[in-house]
Amino acid sequence: MRICLPILFLVIFGCAAFASPKTDSLLNELKRELTRKKIYDDQKEAHVKQLKASLSTVPSANYNLRYRLCSNIYEEYKVYQFDSAYVYINKMQNISNILQDAPKQSDCKLKLGFILLSAGMFKEAFDCFNGIDVHLLNNDLKIQYYALRARAHSDLADYDNNIYYSQHNNELSIKYLDSTIALCKPNSYDYLMQQGNKQVRLGDLKKPSEYYTRLLNSFPLTTHQRAMVATGLSAFYKGPSQIGERTDLLIIGVINDIRSSTKETLASFELGDLLYRNGNIKDAYIFINQAMDDAEYYGARLRKIKIGAVLPVVAAEKLVLMEKEKNKFLVYLLSIGAVSILVLMIFFIIFNQLKRLKVKEKIIEEKNQQLESTNDKLIEDTHIKEEYIGYFFNVISGYILKLEKLKRNIDRKLAARKYDDIQLVVNEINIKKERDLLFYTFDHIFLKIFPNFITVFNSLFKPEDQIWPKDHEVLNTDLRIFALIRMGINDNETIANILEYSVNTIYVYKMRIKARSILPGDQFDEKIMAIKAVDVLNKP
Repeated sequence: MRICLPILFLVIFGCAAFASPKTDSLLNELKRELTRKKIYDDQKEAHVKQLKASLSTVPSANYNLRYRLCSNIYEEYKVYQFDSAYVYINKMQNISNILQDAPKQSDCKLKLGFILLSAGMFKEAFDCFNGIDVHLLNNDLKIQYYALRARAHSDLADYDNNIYYSQHNNELSIKYLDSTIALCKPNSYDYLMQQGNKQVRLGDLKKPSEYYTRLLNSFPLTTHQRAMVATGLSAFYKGPSQIGERTDLLIIGVINDIRSSTKETLASFELGDLLYRNGNIKDAYIFINQAMDDAEYYGARLRKIKIGAVLPVVAAEKLVLMEKEKNKFLVYLLSIGAVSILVLMIFFIIFNQLKRLKVKEKIIEEKNQQLESTNDKLIEDTHIKEEYIGYFFNVISGYILKLEKLKRNIDRKLAARKYDDIQLVVNEINIKKERDLLFYTFDHIFLKIFPNFITVFNSLFKPEDQIWPKDHEVLNTDLRIFALIRMGINDNETIANILEYSVNTIYVYKMRIKARSILPGDQFDEKIMAIKAVDVLNKP
């Protein structure tokens, strides 16, 4: 009832607050999304429930899969509910400590730091960040680390609101943003987002950010990303003549926050505060109250304090205004029937348009994913070909030189009629040694292209069934068979010729190894072919 009554007044009185048709249309859409908020939250809860059910079926010893599922659940909770996210980050930390997996431990600290920062727990967040050894992080984790450090100092500067401490934290925030931008791939989402964030921290707000604008207009953003970009871009519209643009962007931010069930959000409060300062008390109360509900649900301590300082003032003015309009209520009530029919028709049209737009966006997104997958495959294939073409040219040229040297030697022996010496020359050719050298070189080049091959391969087996090369080996026969398969050589006869085994032996090797895997045969082959080359692993 507490939520429904403000929404009713929003529908009745809100339409006269803005003169811009675009703003009116966006507000109407936002009102519709407010009524669907519980539906979006229920959908998220249902998805989380499925993930938890999957986790309950995973054996306790399968740490990697349990870690991945816990991470997926954390991702659902991280901007939705602090306490639940904290529970699953603890589970992930326990698993990473059991595995003694340094990358996973660093990943856990970054994730923990994010929710601590979102909850307004600055000390705990900085303690968490200070416990991370940046030199052990890969490029993606470094980007996350520096971006979070930048946000931490930025939020602290806003909280301090002091000429001394705020300036220091702003400088640190900009420093970490520079480190983040230096690691990002140019024109990527992270690069453009952090460039826009840097403009905000520098106070470079004279004209709308080209980085945020490009993201909003040209990038296939997720719902949550669209909310963040729209809210960030709104900061560039501060002038009295730009209230409409700022309002529209904040409304877009709130709409997308609702659709993504984001509770750790700033857009709703910013929109309410803007409406309040421009005299739209009723709408301002709705969104500031909504921001308080979200902050309480998430557990954002600092945000509750900030909103709590404004909400009573807005609520008091709203009550005064409602008292004045009480006598007009009957007139509006009689008019609401006709208006409701018109609104429903508009909502129906908007809904159909959004539905068609979503279908088109989904098709575009799928095509982009297919193109990206194809591009990654082409890059990987090109890298493999470059490495092995160079390798085989080197090997072949080496054998040609050896043959040339052998020919000259035999020609000299024949000319001197030293026929017995010819046999000695031939006996010096050690075919086994040459083949071992060939395998040794192949193994090293393969692992240069696929550095994670052995680790990923063994993740498909139980610990007792894993296959690791011995100290004097680079790859053993079992690993070499599947290395050739990963290279695209699937024919048993070809593999048998390369490794000097019979076709039946190769077949038995493959069947025996697949039988020990934790995955079915088809999935096992897919996982082998999905192992990424080094260029793909380093892709931002």
